[in-house]
Amino acid sequence: MQTHELIAHPDHPPVAVKGIVAKAWWDGPHWLRLRWRVDGTSQIVLPPFAGRRRADGLWRTTCFELFVTAADGEGYSEFNFSPSNAWAAYDFDRYRAGMNERIVDRSPVGTWRGGRSAQGIFDGALPRRAVPDATRFGMNAVIEEIGGTKSYWAIRHPPGRPDFHHADCFDGQFPPPVPA
Repeated sequence: MQTHELIAHPDHPPVAVKGIVAKAWWDGPHWLRLRWRVDGTSQIVLPPFAGRRRADGLWRTTCFELFVTAADGEGYSEFNFSPSNAWAAYDFDRYRAGMNERIVDRSPVGTWRGGRSAQGIFDGALPRRAVPDATRFGMNAVIEEIGGTKSYWAIRHPPGRPDFHHADCFDGQFPPPVPA
């Protein structure tokens, strides 16, 4: 199991959120499990329930993200999970170019537990067939807090503005998937 303490982008500090820890692991041969533990959720804004469906623009409010890429390629995939239960999946040919919807034959799962307490947990799950053969990943979060403050969390940030698409953010290493 990969565990990463995410770092808030220094130009966009949170108000109440104290930290985020993210984990990724293969749960048998058919699912990739993801977990983000958010400490300090008293001011967090959660989008309203939308049902499990594909939707664009989830990053405009509280959202949890996974980016995956092969170590030697320019292409990568992006998965967005919202506490509203909406999700998105995209493929890119190279940095921020050649974007297409990623085909996902079974909807990803996302569940928020918590609220305006000391801690919240977001659990996500992706069907193995939806995850490209990849060796590196980035787990990220956009957290909106009351008053409109947004903080951007990543394993590692590139210089400059927040940019989860940048290769510097893909700092996690996938273990081999569990064989079927």
